[in-house]
Amino acid sequence: MDSPKRTARIAGLLYLLGGLPAPFSLLYLPSALIVPGNAAATANKIRASELLLRLGILTDLYCAIVFIFVALMLYRLLKDVDHHQAVLMVILWVVSVPVTFINALNRLAALILVSGADFLSLVPQPHLDAMAMMFLRLYNQGNIVNQIFWGLWLLPFGILVYKSGFIPRILGVFLIIACLGYVTASVTTLLSPHYGHMVSGWIMLAPALGELSIVFWLLVKGVREQRP
Repeated sequence: MDSPKRTARIAGLLYLLGGLPAPFSLLYLPSALIVPGNAAATANKIRASELLLRLGILTDLYCAIVFIFVALMLYRLLKDVDHHQAVLMVILWVVSVPVTFINALNRLAALILVSGADFLSLVPQPHLDAMAMMFLRLYNQGNIVNQIFWGLWLLPFGILVYKSGFIPRILGVFLIIACLGYVTASVTTLLSPHYGHMVSGWIMLAPALGELSIVFWLLVKGVREQRP
């Protein structure tokens, strides 16, 4: 049977491997492909960078799948602290997975629309370009919705860390704050997109701090040995 320290380090490694490619898909690609207010230029960038966009799609699916195993390893580590919270943690992450997979279809739709396929020949090119840009924007909106689940699963995770006794309580507090950061950024952007874009960069510092802290601790320290 794996020791708690080994389980913690495996969870930390998976967390790191699952999270490292995410900025490429979530931050770099939208800025590299979308030209605000110019559908034709955006469509041309998609045509020129088709492989990059396909890599972005695979990255999203990869991250979602790897984090299923992250959640399961964390469940194994923390289930004895509070079984109900551990189950809730896994459920809240797993719920986000089909949202990610469905959202990936928006990027695939954009690729199809700029592909020059014969069945699209009856549709004027400017219309196709506009629809391709629309699907890329829908993808971004889907991520804003999914941020709610990316945050909510950190709440039971943070509670479990706080109650565990073998991981510093402050890391649990950071995770709870990270949850609030994700959810606040999502809700603010959905209610008021202009204001949400203005403040989301600052709000998202909380998830970065919370998640990087727990990954670092799990990888380097594992868990404290508990006294009998």
